[in-house]
Amino acid sequence: MARGRPGLLSRITDVIEGLVDPRLRARIDALPRNNLNEFGVDPFGCDPEVIKLIAPFMTFMKDKYFRVEAHGTEHIPGDGRFLLIGNHSGQLPFDAMMVGTTVLTEAPRPRLVRSMVERWSADLPFVSELFVRSGQIVGDPRVCTRLLEADEAVLVFPEGVKGISKLFSQRYQLANFGHGFMRLALQTRAPIIPFAVIGAEEQAPAIADIQPLARLLGLPAAPVIFPQFLPLPLPTRYRIWFGEPMEFKGSVDDDDDVVGTHVKKVKNTIQRMIDHGLKRRRSVFF
Repeated sequence: MARGRPGLLSRITDVIEGLVDPRLRARIDALPRNNLNEFGVDPFGCDPEVIKLIAPFMTFMKDKYFRVEAHGTEHIPGDGRFLLIGNHSGQLPFDAMMVGTTVLTEAPRPRLVRSMVERWSADLPFVSELFVRSGQIVGDPRVCTRLLEADEAVLVFPEGVKGISKLFSQRYQLANFGHGFMRLALQTRAPIIPFAVIGAEEQAPAIADIQPLARLLGLPAAPVIFPQFLPLPLPTRYRIWFGEPMEFKGSVDDDDDVVGTHVKKVKNTIQRMIDHGLKRRRSVFF
């Protein structure tokens, strides 16, 4: 049995990889691999072969479930470092998955987006390992700095948990942005690509947040979702808008007022993109 198991796993892997569109497989193979070790893993734990295994699910969610409509992908740099900064919502991070999948599949040149995930996700069995192997990282500024200095693409949601757990009555209203992403941009001289996700706010409408239960479970929020009774998002249609690169001059040591001015400019840009996307949308589901 022990000798047969690797063969069985190999066959399962071959079947899953066979489901990957050859064009997508070629784009994944075109991702930079100069920093992989002898085991095919980069210094942060990312394994491009794992990305191939989850690619069928990612592309199904993008093309069939959320039916992502992307605008402005020509603004995604083909090389070099950059930060993706946008609005966060939907209770579960499908918005990050769809942004990353869209950049991988539709940008002029394929880029692997390294999303900053919440620290509590590192305690989730299986999910935490999957995040690492697929290139996602716990939100540590030191790790993000290393990634940017290695000319990677890093996705940050400055609203944090407040964004993903907003109530339905607060949809498309940006929560306060933290300053950390701007100090990263200034320190690494990384351009910022703003983006707006339209559709995720309605995928899991939260009508209440039971904070005592959240504290008891050690979670950032305990939303009451309606009308779903299963842990699945509604099949809303995503529209993702990517804006032109924004560059800022200054020092990581600039005082909060200076950094805050830059942050406000990015936040206002994203809010305008959200408003524009909402005006262009005809239906939540179509």
